[in-house]
Amino acid sequence: MTRERIFRELVERSNRSGNAIWLARMIASWRVGEGALPDYLGLSPEQFNNLRSHCFSDIALPHLAVSGKTVDYSRMLEKQDLETLLGDFRAPDVAETEWIIAILVAGCLGSDHLWQDLGLWSRSELSGLMSHNFPELAARNNKDMKWKKFLYKQLCEMEGLNLCRAPSCQVCQDYGLCFASEESTSVIDQVERNFNRDA
Repeated sequence: MTRERIFRELVERSNRSGNAIWLARMIASWRVGEGALPDYLGLSPEQFNNLRSHCFSDIALPHLAVSGKTVDYSRMLEKQDLETLLGDFRAPDVAETEWIIAILVAGCLGSDHLWQDLGLWSRSELSGLMSHNFPELAARNNKDMKWKKFLYKQLCEMEGLNLCRAPSCQVCQDYGLCFASEESTSVIDQVERNFNRDA
């Protein structure tokens, strides 16, 4: 079954909440082995079952990641800090935000752009998800910094740290690493596309 077909089925049978589209996109990608989300989408088994019954009650979702990806929180010393940051800025009236936080934290362990690690289909979808679930935090990203870098920058600022030597982002030699477009596909996809074009 294709990602698109899984997505359509999830949306059609969703609770139509504000997060339903984004969750359906992530789950559809996860079901076909895309993204970096592990078993249970990075949620606890209880959270996974609660999310499924709340958002997609008529659909049986397998809990194992097709990709075989796992999370190793032992190398993520900032896990609790990320959870606290996102929890402090969560929208009070959005039911799914608890699960979104856990999924975002699991996605931060991936090695690609955060939207790709989550299995979203574009960066704009991640921006929409962040604005819906964490509006005040999302508003702080007013220069459109890459989301993973932005979240870690917030953690540094919370601790009073400034690891960047440049006086401002605009004059930093690594500006492109933080603010360059994320809409391009992964490096592997680009290499495959170039290979196919030249073949």
